[in-house]
Amino acid sequence: MFDLTGKKALVTGGSRGMGRSIAEAYHEMGAEVVIIATSDKVMDVAKEIASDGKAPVHGVVADLSDRDQLKRAFNESVELLGGRLDILFNNAGINRNHTCSDFTEEDFDLIRKVNYDAVFLLSQLAGNLMIKQNYGRIINMASLLSVIGGRMSLGYAAAKGGVVQMTKAMSNEWAKHNVTVNCIAPGYMNTDMNKEYCADLSRSGHLLARIPVGRWGVADDIKAASVFLASEEAGYVTGVMLPVDGGFLGW
Repeated sequence: MFDLTGKKALVTGGSRGMGRSIAEAYHEMGAEVVIIATSDKVMDVAKEIASDGKAPVHGVVADLSDRDQLKRAFNESVELLGGRLDILFNNAGINRNHTCSDFTEEDFDLIRKVNYDAVFLLSQLAGNLMIKQNYGRIINMASLLSVIGGRMSLGYAAAKGGVVQMTKAMSNEWAKHNVTVNCIAPGYMNTDMNKEYCADLSRSGHLLARIPVGRWGVADDIKAASVFLASEEAGYVTGVMLPVDGGFLGW
């Protein structure tokens, strides 16, 4: 079960952290993968993942806050994959921390462009292609802040809340075309974005104490859910937000 051999996958923000783990998981299960990231280091990451010779992995450089670059990167990715796309994982995301009173328009706009607008645009491009194929799996990266408000993360919480509703809306229209749309909500992950915060227990200890599993998440914790939702076996699962949070939301 959950074999992805022969599938064509696109992962955004795939050069590090959870995005890299997702790309690795798809590759390990047999898919050909394109990774989109902002740095040309993505080329080296693609070579590292593909070094076992299982299936090709490609890198594409693009700033997803720029719509022209986004569309160019999508078209380039599909071309690299031979004109087909079976799996899209919208993972790329950024955050900026300010109080609600001091949140700048510039940071709010940037977060929205990467975390929300890019998800819409890439999902629409992928969805229209997948409808023609009569097959597809779209997976979006949500967050615990899709459900709880958090602090100092107004732009991020707003965008991630919108991602969940976008996921549901798209799933309602595209399910009849054998295209599922789901999202994953990671818990507090000890990745590059959060490592300083996780290490400072004077700031983060109250959150760690609320995680029933008793530890921070790590990037590889996201692999199983990513593969499941991308698989043919998950064809009757659509419009859901799957928490991978060590039980945080059940507290």
